[in-house]
Amino acid sequence: MTHGGTAPGAQDEPGGLRAALTGLTTRGRSFLAAGIAAVVCAYVLGQADLLRVGLLLAVLPLVCAAVLHRTRYRVAGSRRLTPERVPAGSEARVHLLMDNVSRLPTGLLMLQDRVPYVLGPRPRFVLDRVEPGGRREVSYRVRSDLRGRYPLGPLQLRLADPFGMCELTRSFSAQDTLTVVPRVDPLPPIRLTGEARGYGDGRQRSLALAGEDDVIPRGYRHGDDLRRVHWRSTARYGELMVRREEQPQRARCTVLLDARRTAFRGTGPDSAFEWAVAGAASTLAHMLERGFSVRLLTDTGTSVPGEGADGFAGASPESADAAGLMMDTLAVIDHSDGTGLSRAYDVLRGGNEGLLVAFFGGLDEEQAAVAAKMSRRSGRAIAFLLDSEAWEREPADVPAPLDRAEDRLRLLREAGWTALAVPRGVPLAELWREADRQRSGAGTLSGAEGRS
Repeated sequence: MTHGGTAPGAQDEPGGLRAALTGLTTRGRSFLAAGIAAVVCAYVLGQADLLRVGLLLAVLPLVCAAVLHRTRYRVAGSRRLTPERVPAGSEARVHLLMDNVSRLPTGLLMLQDRVPYVLGPRPRFVLDRVEPGGRREVSYRVRSDLRGRYPLGPLQLRLADPFGMCELTRSFSAQDTLTVVPRVDPLPPIRLTGEARGYGDGRQRSLALAGEDDVIPRGYRHGDDLRRVHWRSTARYGELMVRREEQPQRARCTVLLDARRTAFRGTGPDSAFEWAVAGAASTLAHMLERGFSVRLLTDTGTSVPGEGADGFAGASPESADAAGLMMDTLAVIDHSDGTGLSRAYDVLRGGNEGLLVAFFGGLDEEQAAVAAKMSRRSGRAIAFLLDSEAWEREPADVPAPLDRAEDRLRLLREAGWTALAVPRGVPLAELWREADRQRSGAGTLSGAEGRS
């Protein structure tokens, strides 16, 4: 993405010569003060030579400011991000292009781009003389361990005279936005729902069980394949009848992210909440790749704007845009002020949601009971439970009693969840395999898929 603008010459700026005088550097102000002092002393002492020196010192910065103010060259600037969306902890490169669109060569140019402090130090560049119609390109790198949307710009251009007496700043109006999305970790291709590649084995089983009498025919249309002619219905109705095309039902997956402020403690890239956000992003990307219709749901019952009733369809030309939209949503998601999971439960109990993958924070007894009921409306339910107290403890600390966390896990498992506690530092891929082993051991999961 490229944004650009033109920095006009000083004569186009409001304020006239007075604005140019405000751009005098420390050197220029010192020359001006020394010159005025020399002129006063020459007048008092009657020294003509000192008067000439004083006038030279005082006039030089004024002439430099006037010349810089009268400069008529124009410079166009643009910025390009590669990429515009970057995972947390990865680098993006910002390219700055400067074009001299005037008929005069430029003098010394100093570029400065405004960036938030979390992306690194403010980049500064010095460009020597740029010929008429010439172009210069510079670049710098930005990196953030914190997800979010960060503005870049506006680009500032500082014009300086050869003597360093005066500097004028011109700003471009265009800005860009760098989106730092959660880190997405690859997940192993296991079979969590008994359905492969999104459409599921259930579709093939339902077609195999359907007999000739279960077929609902329709009238023949020009262009229909004659191999689809249903002869029994044709004989019954006296006209050509063909089998209707079977519409496969796409498997669905809902990813529930518990964002309650009361459920998580701590901040920063290593906090439990950031692990949950990254886990939700990894799950969404994984399910989209496998062809599932995915939906992101929060504890407040809200989802990603623009998604359909069944979520975003995977394995489609729009899946990349859907993934980007969900990642953009997760890039800026923050703690909610909600205290319970009832709103999310109200959304889930509206129908069978297929696979449900939830990332819970700390659950009290009441919210654990609400979470337990969510699995009844899902074909399969997997829960990752992040206990903030256990998460914040250092490995060398004395282990705290785990009775409360174990009670929550036991309650969820009895309700049909495949529930796992998330220790600090354990990657999601390892827990993903553990969920597969738990369901396989319970006889409700068909095991590792090996291929997807």
